[in-house]
Amino acid sequence: MLTELTIDHLGVISHSTVELADGLTVLTGETGAGKTMVVSGLRLLCGGRADAQRVRTGAPQAVVEGRFTAPEFLADTTATLVDNAGGTVDENGEYIATRTVNASGRSRAHLGGRSVPAATLAEFTADLLTIHGQNDQLRLLSDDKQREALDRFGADCQTLHDTYRQAYTTWRELTKELAEKTAQRRELAQEADRLQFAIDEISAVDPQPGEDIELQHTIRRLQDVDALREAALRSLAMIDGAADFEGAADTGELSGANDLLGQALGSLTGVNDEALAQIADRIGSITVALSDISAELGSFLSKLPSDPDALEKMLTRQQALKNLTRKYAPDVAGVNAWREKAEKKLARIDVSPTAIEELKKQVVAAEKTLHTAAKKLSQARARAAQELGEKVTEELHGLAMPKAVFTVAITPTEPGPHGADIIDFRLAPAPKLEAKPLATSASGGELSRVMLALEVIVSATHSGTTLVFDEVDAGVGGRAAVEIGRRLARLARHNQVIVVTHLPQVAAFADTHIHVSKDVGDESVTSAVQQLSDQQRVEELARMLAGLDDTDTGRAHAKELLATAQAEKNTTDRA
Repeated sequence: MLTELTIDHLGVISHSTVELADGLTVLTGETGAGKTMVVSGLRLLCGGRADAQRVRTGAPQAVVEGRFTAPEFLADTTATLVDNAGGTVDENGEYIATRTVNASGRSRAHLGGRSVPAATLAEFTADLLTIHGQNDQLRLLSDDKQREALDRFGADCQTLHDTYRQAYTTWRELTKELAEKTAQRRELAQEADRLQFAIDEISAVDPQPGEDIELQHTIRRLQDVDALREAALRSLAMIDGAADFEGAADTGELSGANDLLGQALGSLTGVNDEALAQIADRIGSITVALSDISAELGSFLSKLPSDPDALEKMLTRQQALKNLTRKYAPDVAGVNAWREKAEKKLARIDVSPTAIEELKKQVVAAEKTLHTAAKKLSQARARAAQELGEKVTEELHGLAMPKAVFTVAITPTEPGPHGADIIDFRLAPAPKLEAKPLATSASGGELSRVMLALEVIVSATHSGTTLVFDEVDAGVGGRAAVEIGRRLARLARHNQVIVVTHLPQVAAFADTHIHVSKDVGDESVTSAVQQLSDQQRVEELARMLAGLDDTDTGRAHAKELLATAQAEKNTTDRA
């Protein structure tokens, strides 16, 4: 449900915020007052195309913000979608959707406080908010929209449609694979040979994760091993004495630092002086530290490579790895990933006669599953078509089309993405006349009533969503207008319904009446959006009754119309 709508600098609307409630809400106002901008704002929140010309003259940008709550049956789906987009629900349990359109034409969308593509807003509002306008009536004439409406109405149609889609996708993929393997057997066999050669080449070297980096460090050390050994030996000789180490003759027969420190410590032993005793302790600490350093140098020397051929082996290994990284990927990790991907691809390339025959069997099985799913879906659609035709016909009789007959024709066809049926909504002006497609049999006013009747019937299976009707009562008047008001009020029992209308008969049934007013200045035109009180509603209905708002007769007529509609609505609600 849409709980609040805020519009800034969109068309003639400078700034307006309106709180929206359950039930039936009508928007009225004189032509050009800005009612269309309200619907345009809602279309922007639905991910519609941004038009810079809609930005108010002189304003840098237009902003539309809507606050939504999700009905129980959509709560989990909506929460997951917003969470995946990085957004959050606010402290009131509402989701805030925002669309900004710059005067330059660029637009931005936000959901739950995070920037998202406009397509995400479209996905978010797909089940929460539905807009019906005159263009939407024309879309109802398309085969896809008629099929979607029938599947929404049928109890099992949507589930069976999903099952069919899965079967169709599987069948298409297997059929495509069979065609490719049959037509490109030689090319696939050559591709398999190339992949196998590459896999064998990589496996022969068998690169280990991180080996290329480790080899660089090891080779650098091997190249410097002689210098490292000499430096360590020289340092160790200076600590422990030159005579203990071969190759350190150039240091002479000098005693090591440890020996000299030992002699220094011995010289101070037994001296009865506190200052010299402290110095002796410090010399002892240095001796211990030098012993640790000596041990570490010895360990370092023991770990230095002693194999004279080690460097050559490492360089050969490094060259083998470079050969792979030059051909398959920039590093060893990429080479291993390439091999894994190639192995999976090779596993799918089996063009042997046995594999082809097995694939043919899979295609036959998938086709059988497809036809079974198509048959079940067609049967469910046939049942739904009969029921939908009867219910919409009944609704049309109440909408001042007393003899009209609405039917849903289903024509079998080859299996396609959405089944093996062509759905066609048809209308006959009388029972004994031929039913023809809506595109050729319905006028604008009749099409409006057909769409309303369909929405009343189809939406009865859900509650808590928002339905917007933008002047769908155009071309309708008199008794038909009253009946449209009744249907909209009935539809609003379980859904939030927002209607833009010029008909007082429709507006009288509203639970909430919002007026869009226009103020024409010397240099600009501005609009304001206001919720009307009971007295203001009477005055607005009188204005809608041929401009009789300044007459007692007009106000009396409006008050009677409002009282009658509200009394009828309340009686129906209690029933």
